[in-house]
Amino acid sequence: MIVGIPKETRPFEYRVGLNPAGAEILSQHGRQVYVERDAGVGAGFKDQEYESAGARIVYSGEEIFARADLVLKVARPLRSELDWLKPGAALAGLLHLASARRDKVDMLLEKKITSIAYEQIQLADGSLPLLRPFSQIAGSMTAQVAARLLQNNWGGKGILLGGAPSVPPAEVLILGSGVVATHATQAFLGLGAHVTVMSDDLEGLQRIFDRFPGIVTLISTKRNIERATIYADVVVGAALITGERTPILVTREMVGAMKPRSVVIDVSIDQGGCFETSRPTTHDQPTFVDEGVTHYCVPNMPGVVARTATHAFVNAAMPYLIRMADEGIDAAIADDPALERGVNTYRGGLAHLNLFEER
Repeated sequence: MIVGIPKETRPFEYRVGLNPAGAEILSQHGRQVYVERDAGVGAGFKDQEYESAGARIVYSGEEIFARADLVLKVARPLRSELDWLKPGAALAGLLHLASARRDKVDMLLEKKITSIAYEQIQLADGSLPLLRPFSQIAGSMTAQVAARLLQNNWGGKGILLGGAPSVPPAEVLILGSGVVATHATQAFLGLGAHVTVMSDDLEGLQRIFDRFPGIVTLISTKRNIERATIYADVVVGAALITGERTPILVTREMVGAMKPRSVVIDVSIDQGGCFETSRPTTHDQPTFVDEGVTHYCVPNMPGVVARTATHAFVNAAMPYLIRMADEGIDAAIADDPALERGVNTYRGGLAHLNLFEER
């Protein structure tokens, strides 16, 4: 098996599919690893580090895709990269195919590509071990993003998250009770904000309430969301339904009723977003104003803390990568139910039909 590590080509994506330590481990397991030149530069990894780890450096993405039996990416591949994939190969990455264009899914099917979505690898308890590190990082980043966007010089209403003596803190509403929501809650509380967490998962709310005594928790209903968004200075969308498009939780009317210059951070945007007014943005132009509210909708938030994100991700991913290297991809999928849940397309067929309903 040849493992290929291309350089990410999406704007402001600095992560890489495998760090030098991971390349060394796969090399020790008898797999040849090819790395595109400068693939790790954004995360602080030099080509020489990969070579010392036993990998070979190649000089074009096209060569990586043409050689590799297994391509390890971070972001969903571009159309050109899908063109380069050799028929019958395997592709692993944060694919988010539920919100992808149908023609890209069709290309995977036509080429009989086995595609594995890291964000859908799921243990028996429902946890998502490979998505977890990125979710932890994105959740932690929401507070620092919100603090900046509330500043006047960023178009905000000019308030400090933690308030000041005699001045109350900012009101933060977090929609969701999973990993992103938990780490967002921790980060906002650390800066002194007043936090309300809303979810339709009672067990999730219980976990957050037990971990952070004193926060407000509410069941996620249309009425509760309407009432909470009116007074919120910051609303964080952290809802997730594994393998499906995120449902719209906050309508345009709700956004329009929010206080002017409030902030919306839609962490769910990579799965379609949970605000009706959301649309994907980029790190160079991360915000837009709709209904008088500042929206931050960057799909790859951890992409700009690439070194931390890559190390954390590879630490979580290595058991699965080693299994695929040792057993072969088909056998690994057959033997590991968690890995099987991450398979989206398999040798020309759809593994999860609900992902690709006509949109």
